[in-house]
Amino acid sequence: MDAYDTVSKGALKLKKGTGESVSKKSKKKKKDKHREPQPGVIQQEKKELPQSAPVLKTKAEIAFQQMQEDRKKEILKQRASKTHKQRVEEFNRHLDNLTEHFDIPKVSWTK
Repeated sequence: MDAYDTVSKGALKLKKGTGESVSKKSKKKKKDKHREPQPGVIQQEKKELPQSAPVLKTKAEIAFQQMQEDRKKEILKQRASKTHKQRVEEFNRHLDNLTEHFDIPKVSWTK
């Protein structure tokens, strides 16, 4: 007698599925993207799209956006004008000027 003689073969049978077969969900069909659209349909779609109202901005909003753009341009010019070496030197000078408040103090000179 083999150890696998008592193994049931076939699909797994669940208790709640008494006699009813399990139906599979139908797959959605993919639309053919390569299909050429009909010219009449395109014209109808364009007509159906509603015309959106133009976005009106106040003078203050326009001035604010203009100032933001100017600041961005100025910052980019400043960053582009310095080389990496100059940035590192400036950073080192900044670190030298910082207080040494967070440094670990020396406990003893003799030990």
